[in-house]
Amino acid sequence: MAHTVVCFSHVTAAGGEIVAHRVAEALGFRYVDDDVVIEAAARAGVDPDALASVEHHKGLLTRLMDALVAPPKEIEGYLRPSAGREYYSTDVTPSAPSFEEGRRLIQDALIETASRGRVVIVAHAASLALAKRPDVLRVHVTASRETRIRRLWITNKLINEEEHAKYVGEADRQRQKYLQKFYGIAEELPTHYDLVINTDALEPEHAAAAVLAIVGSPVERGASA
Repeated sequence: MAHTVVCFSHVTAAGGEIVAHRVAEALGFRYVDDDVVIEAAARAGVDPDALASVEHHKGLLTRLMDALVAPPKEIEGYLRPSAGREYYSTDVTPSAPSFEEGRRLIQDALIETASRGRVVIVAHAASLALAKRPDVLRVHVTASRETRIRRLWITNKLINEEEHAKYVGEADRQRQKYLQKFYGIAEELPTHYDLVINTDALEPEHAAAAVLAIVGSPVERGASA
């Protein structure tokens, strides 16, 4: 079966979002990230921010970094996601749905989004939620800790490398915490994905080309349909 859904997982400053954007543009697919939460909230009749609090939590370090780190818009997606997106927490505010309700709403929204096809879904561990679908290509974009710290530091030298290292370390810890709580994944493995891309060496266009080589161009996919 042809891939009609591409799920991107990524670590902070690995460039996952910009690679996903390029793939979506090349394929003519919709690009979905926090739209999943907005859609799930609309279905449940709850405030999107309240539902998002099931997944995201901004700690003091995150808020400080968001205020100080402001990379140019053109490369922001390559360096790190939108404010707070990587900082997951199972803590919920009083106005938010329960953790179990929030998890079910978000996963149901991911399934519904995938069922429409022709979509690139970023984050929300969509690769795990949709793992059993044969039309899904699961991609993980990663890079070494040193590369990720350097990218952040080059973008904003007002903050020393040690603070950037703390930011990356906290992002990684919260990401693992999220995978454990939402999907029972004690250790993330390459086998959780179909394609793992290391952007230490690959530029965004080369990483996108690797994904497109598997999914195929729009013409190729049309011919094989």
